[in-house]
Amino acid sequence: MAKRVSTAHHTYSPEALSRRQILIGASSATVGLAVTPGGRSSVRAANPWDLIIVGGGTAGLPAAIFAARRGAHVLIIEASFQLGGTLYLSTGQMSAAGTRLQKQKGIVDTPQLHFDDVMRISQNTADPELVRLAVTHAADTFDWLMDSGLTPPDEHPVLGLAHEPYSVERYAWGSEGGISILDAIEPLALAEEQAGRLTIWRGQRARELLMRNGVVIGVRAENDSGKMTDVLGQSTLLASGGYASNPELFYRLSGYKQYGKGSYPYSQGDGYLMALAAGGYTRGKENYRCGSPQIMASADEPAVPDTRFLIYPEVRQPWEIQVNMNGERFVAEDSVSVDEREHALLRQPELRSWLVFDQTILDQAPSGIEGWDKSDFVEAFESHPMFFKAQSIGELAEKGGVDGEGLVATVEKYNSGQALGHDSAYGRTHMPLPIQQAPFYAIRQQGFSISSTVGVAADNQLRVVRQDGGAVEGLYAAGELLGSGQLMGNTAVGGMMVTPALTFGRIFGETLLKV
Repeated sequence: MAKRVSTAHHTYSPEALSRRQILIGASSATVGLAVTPGGRSSVRAANPWDLIIVGGGTAGLPAAIFAARRGAHVLIIEASFQLGGTLYLSTGQMSAAGTRLQKQKGIVDTPQLHFDDVMRISQNTADPELVRLAVTHAADTFDWLMDSGLTPPDEHPVLGLAHEPYSVERYAWGSEGGISILDAIEPLALAEEQAGRLTIWRGQRARELLMRNGVVIGVRAENDSGKMTDVLGQSTLLASGGYASNPELFYRLSGYKQYGKGSYPYSQGDGYLMALAAGGYTRGKENYRCGSPQIMASADEPAVPDTRFLIYPEVRQPWEIQVNMNGERFVAEDSVSVDEREHALLRQPELRSWLVFDQTILDQAPSGIEGWDKSDFVEAFESHPMFFKAQSIGELAEKGGVDGEGLVATVEKYNSGQALGHDSAYGRTHMPLPIQQAPFYAIRQQGFSISSTVGVAADNQLRVVRQDGGAVEGLYAAGELLGSGQLMGNTAVGGMMVTPALTFGRIFGETLLKV
């Protein structure tokens, strides 16, 4: 098996796509809001499957493994020609309370403490029913992964750094991020396939649900030549991931543009469209979050993320100021709260900000981009479309696309506060230098989401539900399809996307599925 490599940063990495090819068939390249199958369809198997799983990724694989072990007749319909889904791009960060790893290190933790932390960090915006289900069973999932070969670094578990911290150390991941998880569970699925207890259709895209009298009875799938096949099933689990690589659907569901192109290419939102057509609905739109900004490779929408400036005070204190397109500051740049900084960016036009500084800061400040020295910055300001240089603040604003009067006034006010040692606007305390020595510099940053905020509504048995609270019979949902807005609320809660996906898949196959 070829070596798999994952990103080390707290985001999906588009470079990871080239490290291990993700095969995109013709059936997966089509993007649109309406599912309109064409051509004739054939019916495969007169006897229905016990379980049809749409998607062979973070949630679908555990569901298939545990259902097959119970003797269920299981089919996975996977759009890609390989298994794993977003695990190829995910950091694979997990959080679980009461694990063997914690106990070995003398860490006292419980699902109730985990639940309380999630609700505290999310300011009670996460869905308590789904959170409770996830944290109650998370430790068993994590222990199962370790039994299956996952090996976290020696210092794990940890409190976490990139998000608001937990109250105890329960945050862990493998050395190769999401790939470490896939290396643990893919062989288990392949063993079930080889034993004949699991069937996997690769390179087939689920197009719509088959229904009779309001009950989901199967799935219509399309292969890369356009041929449709209808399959019948007693239960159907939608585990097909999110919509973050479908800009049109992204805007329709979240109300925000998709500014970044860094998500898993198969995250086209097919499961959402099928669930909505079956009578389900979505939740969590109000909890959209864009994360910390990145420097994009171009001004395209969506654009490929290029690099990231270190705006984390715990790693590097800020010397620069951040402004919006009106040229106004909007946050204390040295705020220790990731949540505060990210929510401040969310309130800015186009989720966009500019770092502004001068020659003295460029000369004296620690490098703001990991691995860059001053020569790299000099080159970027000559060639990179998101880096701007000018001899005056007004000229800098014009080049960078920022309001000139606003930026001039902001820099003057900041310099006055810096001279007095008091930031009257936001209470920033780290202000080592004024911004006054030409030339002046600006770097444009963009907030965006690489995952899906909005989720299909489901109850604590993972049944897709209608707005009246009734369940869509025969239809279930797990994984990113449930959305970060339900599982994490309006902020980033460490491990509360990957762990619930794995856990919901596992407990669905092990206990919730009626066999």
